[in-house]
Amino acid sequence: MNHKKYLNISHMVVNVLSRPFLLLGLLSCLMFSVQSQSKTLKIGVGEWPPYISESITENGFITHLVVDILKDAGYQSDVLFFPWKRVYSNGVKGNIDLTAVWMHKEEREADYIYSDPILNEQFVFFHLKDKPFDWQKLDQLWAYTIGGDLKYSYGAEFDQLLVDKKLTMVREHSPELNFRKLLKGRTDLYIQELNVGYSTLKTQLAEKQDQVTHHPTPVLNNYSYVLFPRSLEGSEQLVKEFNASLKAFRESGKYQEYFDAFQNEQYFIKK
Repeated sequence: MNHKKYLNISHMVVNVLSRPFLLLGLLSCLMFSVQSQSKTLKIGVGEWPPYISESITENGFITHLVVDILKDAGYQSDVLFFPWKRVYSNGVKGNIDLTAVWMHKEEREADYIYSDPILNEQFVFFHLKDKPFDWQKLDQLWAYTIGGDLKYSYGAEFDQLLVDKKLTMVREHSPELNFRKLLKGRTDLYIQELNVGYSTLKTQLAEKQDQVTHHPTPVLNNYSYVLFPRSLEGSEQLVKEFNASLKAFRESGKYQEYFDAFQNEQYFIKK
């Protein structure tokens, strides 16, 4: 044994123990280090341009908004992209701290705590400009073939009309495929969120986007939320802090700045 080294270590321990303020300082530094590490949160998201996308600056303006809301609450963030199904399961397993954004479904409440609403989505009917279209009630649309997305709900009334076979819907895997079918005349209408629809046309069908327009009457106005896994012990406190920060953003006008920046095309596809 190296007695000299042993004596030096013993001397250091005695020295620290004999100075309570020094010991307190070391413990404070250790606690601060642990707390700092826990301040970085994992945000699980999937592709949903223009709101959320790995190919857009700041990962889309809604991602940017969520990250900054958390930053004001004292947290750093890592944004992790997965297929949406995997995002959900990662949250259930506690592999992520939160996920954005989701519409409300009662069955999800068993797995997640909902934040206050962070986004108001507006779904509309897209149609070809050379095929004028008007509507007041959904049950008037029995003669139309309507495009839609897989496993998507467009509200209780619309869903029930589909079940009763009073409306006809043909579903596709992506907005792009739905717009292509609309452009080819294989469908008459396509329901999609307003900004998602025009973003798809601009980025994937730019040469034909001038052929398409939308009816101003919304099919569905829908809120979306940030979800916090019930499997994680700190989620209840975290959602309270998130909601408080979100409220402060709204009251100060900062919340609207992200939407204005989006409308002014300050969020764009990365080169």
